Amino acid sequence: MIVVLKPGVNNERQSQLIDWLKDLGLGVHISEGAFQTVLGLIGDTSKVDTDLIASLDIVDTVKRVTETFKCANRKFHPEDTVVEVGNVKIGGGNFCCIAGPCSVESEEQIVGIAKAVKAAGANMLRGGAFKPRTSPYDFQGLKAEGIELLKLARKETGLPIVTEIMNAADLDLFEDVDVLQVGARNTQNFDLLKVLGQTKKPILLKRGLAGTLKELLMSAEYIMANGNENVILCERGIRSYSDYLRNTLDLSAVPMLHELSHLPVVVDPSHATGMARMVPPMAVAAAAAGCDGLIIEVHNDPQHALCDGAQSIKPEDFAKLYKKVAAVREAVK
Repeated sequence: MIVVLKPGVNNERQSQLIDWLKDLGLGVHISEGAFQTVLGLIGDTSKVDTDLIASLDIVDTVKRVTETFKCANRKFHPEDTVVEVGNVKIGGGNFCCIAGPCSVESEEQIVGIAKAVKAAGANMLRGGAFKPRTSPYDFQGLKAEGIELLKLARKETGLPIVTEIMNAADLDLFEDVDVLQVGARNTQNFDLLKVLGQTKKPILLKRGLAGTLKELLMSAEYIMANGNENVILCERGIRSYSDYLRNTLDLSAVPMLHELSHLPVVVDPSHATGMARMVPPMAVAAAAAGCDGLIIEVHNDPQHALCDGAQSIKPEDFAKLYKKVAAVREAVK
């Protein structure tokens, strides 16, 4: 249920209403916009007298929300959420480009790529320290050492770092990481999502391999319901009938998620296509679809990459791509 207050309600009367709603056993999510304040009521609202609330002189409208996701719902939070990572902003018209290798391999590799992508326009650095792999024999990442190398690259460039967490037991290792990524395989690892909800760190939440948009939003709800509203949604391709690409990039998800939710949406064309040559056209298309950012795999030597070299573009190609994306964003303003 949402309660929209009339403009100009003073803080004392607003607080009195909120306290009364809480006494009814409800959680109250407050969204203060430029022109109105929306109270999102969370919990069992079936016994709430909507007519009584609507009759209050400080209340404009009362509506029931039928969707199971509440905190992530745009009805609860009409204005775009802007997630801040240091000086970088994502959402609400702010565009972010996250770039870097699939996995951290060495100091020379990660620092070199970080400097190259920053020079080309990237706002943040990605790099896997813990790598979930289909085969147990594939490179699993440098783990704690990889995080230390990412922090070194951040020190050298000033770029905030983004890396994937796979296990809540490793949370202490990520204390100095700027953005925690939840990969497609862990999108419905609800125990992990609950723990991440108790942190205040921005969470980059990827869509599951065969996940619906509702399932993605419900995963975001797990994080937000536990207190962390700094969630960034990521469309990274889904399993389909496509027989030539790794996944199918669902670009219709971008405007649909913007309609359903106030959370920022970024797109990962690298994992979606699995082919370096397909990354630029899909990144440009994602920008045209209105995404709030891109996450792109960049490697200085893709042929010898320890992980996902086939989908990684070179730094010089990333620089060309970034210019195209900037031009498209300007054209569709």
